[in-house]
Amino acid sequence: MTDETTTKRNILVLAMAQTLGGSSGPIVISLGGLVGQELSTDPAIVTLPVSLYNLGLALGTLPAAFIMRRFGRRSGYLLGAATGLVAGLIAALGIYWASFWVFSLGTFVGGFYASYVQSYRFAAADGVSGPLKGVAISSVMVGGLAAAILGPQLVIWTRESIPDVPYAGSFLSQAALALLAIPVLLLLRSPERSGVPQAQKSGGRPLSEILRSPRYILAVAAGVVSYGLMTFVMTAAPVAMVHMGHSVGNAALGIQWHVLAMFGPSFITGRLMARFGKERVTALGLAIIGVSAMVALSGTEIVQFWVSLTLLGIGWNFGFLGATAMVTDCHSPEERSKVQGTNDFIVFGIVALASFSSGALLTSSGWAALNWLVFPAVALILVPLIWRIRRGTTSAPAAV
Repeated sequence: MTDETTTKRNILVLAMAQTLGGSSGPIVISLGGLVGQELSTDPAIVTLPVSLYNLGLALGTLPAAFIMRRFGRRSGYLLGAATGLVAGLIAALGIYWASFWVFSLGTFVGGFYASYVQSYRFAAADGVSGPLKGVAISSVMVGGLAAAILGPQLVIWTRESIPDVPYAGSFLSQAALALLAIPVLLLLRSPERSGVPQAQKSGGRPLSEILRSPRYILAVAAGVVSYGLMTFVMTAAPVAMVHMGHSVGNAALGIQWHVLAMFGPSFITGRLMARFGKERVTALGLAIIGVSAMVALSGTEIVQFWVSLTLLGIGWNFGFLGATAMVTDCHSPEERSKVQGTNDFIVFGIVALASFSSGALLTSSGWAALNWLVFPAVALILVPLIWRIRRGTTSAPAAV
């Protein structure tokens, strides 16, 4: 099997795995705050389970990068899927026991699974070069489109499936999806059987040198703001919708539309990056996130929630996938494990902080105050990104 054939096969396998693994996030996000309301007596910490999910994701990135560098991506991904299975079982047990902290432990462990799932996008780019990296990344992320349908629908279908224990069935379905991912990931093959493992051992440039690169700093910062703002708003959205008198079903559908919007544009995002450049697509994503906040501030009817969340998802897709592609231009093959792992650690560490603060801010200041904070964060990255675009120093071949 040629490297090109193996790469195409891997992209298909990773897209399938993204469908299964990516469904866990919508389940946790749709129900984490609502289950937290049922199990916690302190309204300030009702979104803590979602925040812990993001914290687990952040803390899992560096160990995941180390394990995959040491034992290979397939072995790492199989370990991640096994972790996801355990996470769903713990969360369901926490609901059955009516224990807020056991449930939160389950979502925290689920974040470790997500740290592997999030790296599928980098695995897709390993076997290609130049503009095709963006196409490979967006092709895998198309799997998230199916996850956007599957995750929220499982919430609707299974939330009352266990009598007298609402929502436990949804987290059992989360465990089942992780179990189904294992045979899919067994199909993954490495196109790099010769040479590259030894090359990776050389390590390339010191990480401290890479971290000082303005190009890498901007790429990471764009990812932080795109993903951080999306999580900041999305974590609070289901709770805000229910507080405004909308049903749990409408809240879950709002998240479904949001996640559909997150991954639906992936059919064209890679081609847009190849044609217009990664930085332009990233800038467009950030601008759309700003528009989503404007819609959220215009009112609290269900349509305004849904339109805002849909725009937020589209903005995330362009912003985060563009930032991911920018990162792949900042390292050589032997540097990729530490550069990609560090990027995800920084991005998802900030995302976890955004998630932690989201619930508290919603409780203390309200939905409008939360959305007003979007604008300065967008401007912080959009200004230097536009400046870089105008200088014409964008989308160069992979840096060494």
